[in-house]
Amino acid sequence: MREPITDQDRDDVRRLHAEGKSRNEIARTIGRSGSTVSKIAGSFDPPLSFARGPEVVAATDARRIDLAARRAQFAESLHESAERLHAQLFAPCTVGAFGGKDNEWSQVDLDRPQFADQRQILAGVSIAVDKSLKLAPAEGGQGADEVRSMLGTLGEVLADAFADDEGADDEG
Repeated sequence: MREPITDQDRDDVRRLHAEGKSRNEIARTIGRSGSTVSKIAGSFDPPLSFARGPEVVAATDARRIDLAARRAQFAESLHESAERLHAQLFAPCTVGAFGGKDNEWSQVDLDRPQFADQRQILAGVSIAVDKSLKLAPAEGGQGADEVRSMLGTLGEVLADAFADDEGADDEG
């Protein structure tokens, strides 16, 4: 059986509400359910309200702005990663592996990564750029055309590099 609402309950609800406590905080403090606190608050003239519309809207807006800033920051970090990966496409590198009957480590210095490795690097660059653009879409217009042109040029360079590698394989 439910305990009847007492004058003490009413006084506590009014006082805690005036202190800015939420309905659930009041319920925990006085040992009553949230619905009982709502019933008590509604019995006053005028009724006490727990609507925190403006505060909730402000908090939601602040959270949305914070998340947008974090997304933009992470998108920038992804772009920086893409640039670092892109720099590896034609940079000298060392390739190594275990092999032979004694499973010994051997390595060789190359002028640039092998084509398969370049393709993997380019895939990583593409993924990083794509994901960063999803987090923080680029502005349209002339800049977008420049990006398309740059990617087209990059594709041509990789195709030429592949042709060079094919020619080197035929000679060797």
